[in-house]
Amino acid sequence: MSQNLENKKIVVEEIKEKFSSAKSAVLVDYRGLTVEESTELRSKFRDAGVDYKVYKNNLVKLAIKDTAFEPLSQDLTGPNAIAFGIEDAVIPAKIVKEFAKTHKNLELKSGVVDGSYCNLEQIIQIADLPSKEVLIGRFLGSVKAPISNFAYFLSNLINEKEAQA
Repeated sequence: MSQNLENKKIVVEEIKEKFSSAKSAVLVDYRGLTVEESTELRSKFRDAGVDYKVYKNNLVKLAIKDTAFEPLSQDLTGPNAIAFGIEDAVIPAKIVKEFAKTHKNLELKSGVVDGSYCNLEQIIQIADLPSKEVLIGRFLGSVKAPISNFAYFLSNLINEKEAQA
């Protein structure tokens, strides 16, 4: 077997491993980004625990065959990069959407989030969702509010009784 074919098999296995450990994968078109902009984007991904890679489309298609990520094959045209959400499924889409606001050459294409294919519009909607931590905070705040109000009411009631005595 040729060395080139062996190298491609190794890369396909690496891609399979990335997809198998990812909660999400977002496909982006990075054409037109300068080296400085690409470095800035990579830094933002790295800080958020997102793996960002550029692979050949044919190798990605081989790696995602018969997986939940296979629908991405239809969008693998032209130069693409993939942002893998390892810890948080939503953060890659959020970073790309936010970065694209000031860097018009970066375009979201599609993605797979928690096993579901998302087209461009759906990925943008997902990017607009609040983070998991914010949602948990809102939930806990709504659960805590009635209890806090009841405690405040009891405290005022006790203070009134003491003032009358």
